[in-house]
Amino acid sequence: MGFEIPVRVYIEDTDAGGIVFYGNYLRFFERARTDFLRSVGIEQSSTIEANLIFVVRHVSVDYKLPARLDDILSVSCAVKTIRPMRVVFRQSATRSSDGANLVNGEVEVVAVSVDTLKPRALPEKLLNALKMTVESTDV
Repeated sequence: MGFEIPVRVYIEDTDAGGIVFYGNYLRFFERARTDFLRSVGIEQSSTIEANLIFVVRHVSVDYKLPARLDDILSVSCAVKTIRPMRVVFRQSATRSSDGANLVNGEVEVVAVSVDTLKPRALPEKLLNALKMTVESTDV
């Protein structure tokens, strides 16, 4: 995957055994998606002003190996598919020290209007920015 961010595992990310709590990977994925969007010129504050937010519709996560306290992770994000109202992101977390693949996931988000929370089409500028990064187009 092309876009990655580093994430250090802090005590607040772990359970009593010092292993990353499974739900926290979704927080790591969220950070990577936000930074990925920013890297292609999509600021979420601007989309909100334009009456658009992304809501998560579906998540699929495959946990392979645990991350532990003080690990540095590389969390990746790529557009798998895009449609006029939804985007599916492929994401993963690997341990930086040894490159071990820890978690793989797919997150489907739907564009909705802020005021009605009803699905809406992605603006053309945003759609085009995302299409430039897509692994495969499903339009």
